[in-house]
Amino acid sequence: MATRKTGKKSSPSARRPRAAEPVPPANAPRGPAGPGDASARLQELRRKIDAVDQRLVRLLNERASLVVEVGKTKRADGTPIYAPHREAEVLRKVLASNQGPLSERSLEGIYRELMSGSFALEQPLRIGFVGPPGSQSNDAAVKQFGSSVDYEDLHEIVGVFTEVRRGHVNYGLVPIENSLGGGIMETLDAFKANAHQISIYGEVQIAIHHALLANCKPRQVRRIHSKPEVFQQCRNWLSTQYPGVELMPSASSARAAQIAADECRKALEIGAEPGSAAIGTALAGRIYGLNVLFPRIEDDPNIITRFVIIARQQARPTGDDKTSIMFTTEDKPGALATVLGIFQDAGINLSHIDKRPQGRERWNYTFFIDALGHREDPAMAAAIEKVRTHCRELFILGSYPRSRRIL
Repeated sequence: MATRKTGKKSSPSARRPRAAEPVPPANAPRGPAGPGDASARLQELRRKIDAVDQRLVRLLNERASLVVEVGKTKRADGTPIYAPHREAEVLRKVLASNQGPLSERSLEGIYRELMSGSFALEQPLRIGFVGPPGSQSNDAAVKQFGSSVDYEDLHEIVGVFTEVRRGHVNYGLVPIENSLGGGIMETLDAFKANAHQISIYGEVQIAIHHALLANCKPRQVRRIHSKPEVFQQCRNWLSTQYPGVELMPSASSARAAQIAADECRKALEIGAEPGSAAIGTALAGRIYGLNVLFPRIEDDPNIITRFVIIARQQARPTGDDKTSIMFTTEDKPGALATVLGIFQDAGINLSHIDKRPQGRERWNYTFFIDALGHREDPAMAAAIEKVRTHCRELFILGSYPRSRRIL
């Protein structure tokens, strides 16, 4: 009996070799990478960053070696270690060459710290500020001079002038104008007393931000310490977020942070719930060990304080400068208008004008102006000499690079 085959005969098409699958081009879009692919890609990017970091360190130390030689040259001929005109030139060139993706603000911050380290290599600098540590003035000084210089808390504005004049600190930083409150009277009075011996060497514009600092949860805050002026600048935020909290006036926002930190620590020591907070700078929080509960609680985010750097030497021209002048006019009708008209006729823009009572005579004033240009510019020099003939006293407080950016 014949047996029956159970297998089927294959068709001709089944016997042909299978065609190769098409290979996508190298630049074709890929599907989502798996966890392994993403991890490998991340590791490769980190290796590249490490290699760049090694090159950066070599270049930074190469730059530092040149800075050391610069310091030797400066010390040999008495050239000031900190030169505002050179700082302005370096920053201008660096920012002009920036093609991103780093922002100009980020790049400037990096270079300010780099220049701070350079000061330490050339010759250690001591910068005087109005304390206590953690104050707005301290914050401004650190933003301007970086973390590689020494800072001295000189307690009061007049103390900064005194210690710069005596050479106990190399430079001082004092507030001179606030976008809300106008001129800082203590600084203007200090210039009246030190006009012969102190010059404005530079200016710094600082954005003023207030933070709520505490070592407790936001809902646990029962009292808040700060300066009365700071409470005023945060009034709307406080009335909305903490309407029933007790506001405790303090001599300064930095002192307020110190008090709040002490009260929180004592509460923990006795087993009580901390409830003290302060309004101050983030720097004060770091110094006194307080956490930032809420940053930037000021009602007006555009508050700016202008600080001036004071020194015993004068700054050189940069081509974009400002000159500060203090004067008292002759006691005759139209004297102030005549003085201002001289600058107008010379094509010189006055960016600021303020006044203070003269002190010796009632209803007589000392005027302070900021004129755009350097005292060595021919037009400025000629205008100042012409103005002198209409003044009882005139002092040039300094010519210095104009601040263009807000730190």
